[in-house]
Amino acid sequence: MIAGAKVLSIGDAPQSHVNMDHPSKIAYEYLARIANHVKVLHPTAGPLRLLHLGAGALTLARWAGQQYPGSTQVAVDLERELVDFVLRELPLPAGTQLNTITADARNVLTSELANETYEVIVLDIFSGPDAPEHLTTPDYYGLLASCLSPCGVLFVNIGDDPPLRFTDSQVAAARANFNFVAVSAPTEMFSRRYPGNLVLSATNRSVNSSTVEEWKAAGPHPSEVLSGTDLDRFGKP
Repeated sequence: MIAGAKVLSIGDAPQSHVNMDHPSKIAYEYLARIANHVKVLHPTAGPLRLLHLGAGALTLARWAGQQYPGSTQVAVDLERELVDFVLRELPLPAGTQLNTITADARNVLTSELANETYEVIVLDIFSGPDAPEHLTTPDYYGLLASCLSPCGVLFVNIGDDPPLRFTDSQVAAARANFNFVAVSAPTEMFSRRYPGNLVLSATNRSVNSSTVEEWKAAGPHPSEVLSGTDLDRFGKP
């Protein structure tokens, strides 16, 4: 175990990893991938507005507070007791500006957070076809799109099993609402033969091929980032 590292487990299943001594160091690959994508889009350390749908151990919120000082963040989770436990046992770094809300990740967007917009939204709640249906539909992605600033980007953690049909459904739902959609993951995931996590990125801002290449170069490695016609081909196995 790395000094300062803590793992949040529910039952026997690890859920999140936090480095209390170095919050900017992220152990879980998919979270590191999201963080690296954000850094490519926002290379300077100015404050951002971030919305975390699904709290976990607040790993990315801790990272963002260090990487982008002064950022204002909101974390939404249905489990008040879990969030209270995390904040008590794994306190946030000094200076982290985070508001927590106990609510459904869909309903909150039209109630407590109505008319709010964010540069970054991270949806990290579901895994595979057992995901709550109301958080997987095209109209939900449309609601998420309306909560982004003009330059904002949505990141979705998709846990899936072969042959990745759930991933296909989420790509289609995102493409119905966003001008640009990409999927990043370890290279082996694109064979559709392995279980694991993929990161879906969606935005209505302009994203050029050099940004996609920077995302790929940022890792973790080995990895691939598919968008445009490459993503089309992946969708037709």
